[in-house]
Amino acid sequence: MSEADILVSAEGAIRRLTLNRPQRLNALTRSLLGQLSDALADIAADDTARVLIISGAGRGFCAGQDLTDKGAVEDGRTCRDTVERFYNPVVRQIRSLNVPVIAAVNGIAAGAGMSLALAADITLAQESAVFDLAFARIGLIPDAGGTYQLQRLLGPARAMGLAMLGEKLTAREAVEMGLIWRAVPDADFTAEVDALAVRLAKAPTLALALMKKAFNAGGHHSLEQQLALEAELQSQAADSEDFQEGLKAFLEKRPASFKGM
Repeated sequence: MSEADILVSAEGAIRRLTLNRPQRLNALTRSLLGQLSDALADIAADDTARVLIISGAGRGFCAGQDLTDKGAVEDGRTCRDTVERFYNPVVRQIRSLNVPVIAAVNGIAAGAGMSLALAADITLAQESAVFDLAFARIGLIPDAGGTYQLQRLLGPARAMGLAMLGEKLTAREAVEMGLIWRAVPDADFTAEVDALAVRLAKAPTLALALMKKAFNAGGHHSLEQQLALEAELQSQAADSEDFQEGLKAFLEKRPASFKGM
């Protein structure tokens, strides 16, 4: 596989990662996932990055695991190795990245591709997009964080029903269920994604990163643990230059100019 299976671009503070196997609806291979992990590591180390967009080339976001990737999902041993060595690191990187991550879902998001979309902080989809939790149809369980994200987003009843029945959801249905942030008319999709990225790139990035830490922990903390974490993270936010700028801008009745520091 060539390096072109992952496209990386930068536009000011905005970073874009594009899954680029359109002939396979951007189905995931171990090699592609390794390249994606490397690209995420580079963005994590880039102090000039303020937001990341993950999208798919062509007419789909991601069709999930490429079942023709020989040795990836042939039995229990190979499945476990693929999940632990290739999927799990990517999901951890997305969830811990210190910039907001947008999943721009253009077309099908199936299986692990759906899990990948839900790992983002904000997921937008074209109105024509379809979310397909297809694991049950081939005798597997949702992975790549799928069982974690679905239960947190939908609650146990809807998550279990969706997983066991493997039903497809339109983008509108995904919004109504609380699975994604917004469904956008296809003709407006690119402009909407770009506008959101620009908006987030101008936001107080450090505060957004601290929000991610708080929300990631909230699912398993007790109330007392979460209150303590909020106090700690709020103190870090209040020590930032962005807070001082935000406070000053509020008092001066002008828009704030944040630096992400």
